[in-house]
Amino acid sequence: MSDAILTTHNLTIGYNTSRRTFRNVASNISVSLQTGELVCLLGPNGAGKSTLLRTLAGMQPPIGGEVQLLGENVYKLPPQELAKRLSLVLTEKIDVGMLSAYTFVTLGRYPYTDWWGKLTPQDEAIVTWAIKSVGATHLAERHVSELSDGERQKIAIARALAQSPVVMLLDEPTAFLDLPRRVEIMQLLRQIAWQNHQAILLSTHDLNLALRLADKVWLLASNGSLHVGAPEDLVLSGAFAETFRSEGVEFDIASGEFHLNSQVRGVVDLVGEGVEAVWTKRALQRAGFLVQTNRNLAPICVEVIITKEQVIWHIISNHDKFLYYDIQTLIQFLNKLFPI
Repeated sequence: MSDAILTTHNLTIGYNTSRRTFRNVASNISVSLQTGELVCLLGPNGAGKSTLLRTLAGMQPPIGGEVQLLGENVYKLPPQELAKRLSLVLTEKIDVGMLSAYTFVTLGRYPYTDWWGKLTPQDEAIVTWAIKSVGATHLAERHVSELSDGERQKIAIARALAQSPVVMLLDEPTAFLDLPRRVEIMQLLRQIAWQNHQAILLSTHDLNLALRLADKVWLLASNGSLHVGAPEDLVLSGAFAETFRSEGVEFDIASGEFHLNSQVRGVVDLVGEGVEAVWTKRALQRAGFLVQTNRNLAPICVEVIITKEQVIWHIISNHDKFLYYDIQTLIQFLNKLFPI
């Protein structure tokens, strides 16, 4: 038996450019979201990530094909029924006036309430659970307008959780957040997917976190092709590097990071171990040097020496020896030795 919750069949997405013409963004999309998985939608700017999310959410009609949610066409579901099955968190900040965080989260229960919007004890219990699930109990009584970006994002996710959906779609949920909050939100969403057996699809530009935390990646290229698979499979197949290939930037399959294709100043041998050697290598590469490890072939050798008192960078150049006690001074010396 399949655990697929949301599926697409030969989906073509795009938008009208005039009354008679439209722009085809991507075609022949046949994918599915499974129970309990966190899926990251990745791709360059303008590839159509937001268009795909809006189409899946029923906010924008497809050019062709269909989207099924629990076996029913998303575009034929009554809005109230769709809201019970699917929740959406957008990037744009919504002005909710002087609503408290608790009251804002109760909006997620409106598909289940009567005409007056009165909450039952069960509704209130779900709202309390949703707020607790995102670690925001201490924020419940504060006005949403007073919250930081990270706190507002937690409350927005709690509101989406309060809908009791089987699928959550999020458009750039970590945009505008600092690194610790981005990590926190991504880990939170992964935990929600696993513990609540929900399917979560989010678009993001945070490639490093997506590679580390996503159960699956949907990789949307600028030409409209969509690659689907485990992050590691897409890296090993070359699809990841190809999708993000652009002038001056290259994906390093060995490190899982992007590097600038800058002019090479020279070649440096690096001798040393530990985190000090790792960060020395990063500094040398950032400065434009090709780093070799323990080869003793380059005209310059940098040895990282770790003592009880300090770290020393020992440089041998044409039989001359130099000692430096911080990486900044080391790089300044090499820049003068190898000017661009």
